[in-house]
Amino acid sequence: MLSFVSIGDQNLAKMLRTAKLRWTAIALAFAGLAIGLAANAGSFLVIDAPRPSDVILVLAGETERRPQRALDLLAQHYGRHVVLDVPANAVLYQFTQIELASRYIQGLPQPALVSICPIEGLSTKDESRDAEKCLRREGARNVLIVTSDFHTRRALDVFRRELPKLQFSVAAAHSEEGFGSKWWTHRQWAKTFVDEWLRLLWWKAIDQWR
Repeated sequence: MLSFVSIGDQNLAKMLRTAKLRWTAIALAFAGLAIGLAANAGSFLVIDAPRPSDVILVLAGETERRPQRALDLLAQHYGRHVVLDVPANAVLYQFTQIELASRYIQGLPQPALVSICPIEGLSTKDESRDAEKCLRREGARNVLIVTSDFHTRRALDVFRRELPKLQFSVAAAHSEEGFGSKWWTHRQWAKTFVDEWLRLLWWKAIDQWR
């Protein structure tokens, strides 16, 4: 009787060890997959695929990088005109952003090729609707969006859904201080990464259906 009990205990212990090893292997596999997905999640946000278009549309925000990227693309014949989205009600000290944008344009070599589109909406979805009238005024059918690199995927998706009669592509304006694909290596990059992923998930899960 004791020998049968001993053998049974040994078999049970062996089964438990095997099960433990199996679950450990599964856990490690899932951990590796999660790490791999997280490592590539920053790059997933970025789309930089400009196509020749009628109009180059610069989304509001990060004025240090986005307009210059648009002007570079204009010089490379990716568009015939640049439209700058500018918040209509924003004020910096005693100057409105519209006034500052106008001064910026007048200082350019070819100011006639750049115009301002006043934007009242605060979200990318609202901005797409505000920008529609300006794009219509320019007679645009194909539009090249210029925005910050981390914002490109969401912006492209929003404009394609909200303005389905137009064709869109997107170009990324990169800021070394603001974001990098290895988002876990810098505090600011990590903050931008988390914020943009939350906005993207909100858009895909809720906002695009409203």
